[in-house]
Amino acid sequence: MPRRERRAQLLESALEVFVAQGYHAAAMDDIAERAGVSKPVLYQHFPGKLDLYLALLDTSCDLIIDNCRAALASTTDNKDRVAATMQVFYSYVASEEGAFRLVFESDLTSEPDVRERVDRVTVECASMIADVIRTDTGLPDEPSELLAVSLVGMAQVSARFWLAGRGSIPQDDAAALIAGLAWRGIRGYPRSDDHPDA
Repeated sequence: MPRRERRAQLLESALEVFVAQGYHAAAMDDIAERAGVSKPVLYQHFPGKLDLYLALLDTSCDLIIDNCRAALASTTDNKDRVAATMQVFYSYVASEEGAFRLVFESDLTSEPDVRERVDRVTVECASMIADVIRTDTGLPDEPSELLAVSLVGMAQVSARFWLAGRGSIPQDDAAALIAGLAWRGIRGYPRSDDHPDA
């Protein structure tokens, strides 16, 4: 198997094991067995369990950040931007592979390299949202960033709460409900003269 394909296979197997068992309980033996390879093959690609976990985290974090960027770029209508961005987080936590557990429910957040990657999701998504807020409202950097972090936090926490409850609210309806709440709050900040309401 080509190296790139083997690496992808190992990451997929590792994700299943880490999601099911958590970092501390997962063993490289389990991951190798799940992938159908020997431990030496696994170690050829990843020197240790932490390296493997960090590679998975990088992939997961990049996915959320890229999807957030795409949601913000998908329209110039800010109400639709809020809805699209909220849907990013709900879709991510609802994914069957459960990768969100690595990012939002890691049992290894005391590890600086892990904490840095987890924080990167909030920081980079909030930075993109803050740019929109700052551009549209003329608010200074710090208030724009605080509002943006609050919106990201609302998305993350509510999506995880929704998933844990698995009540009767369908995913799209849950995301729309929270997007409505977020929009009612953020639209209260008037657009600057450079960006009058249409």
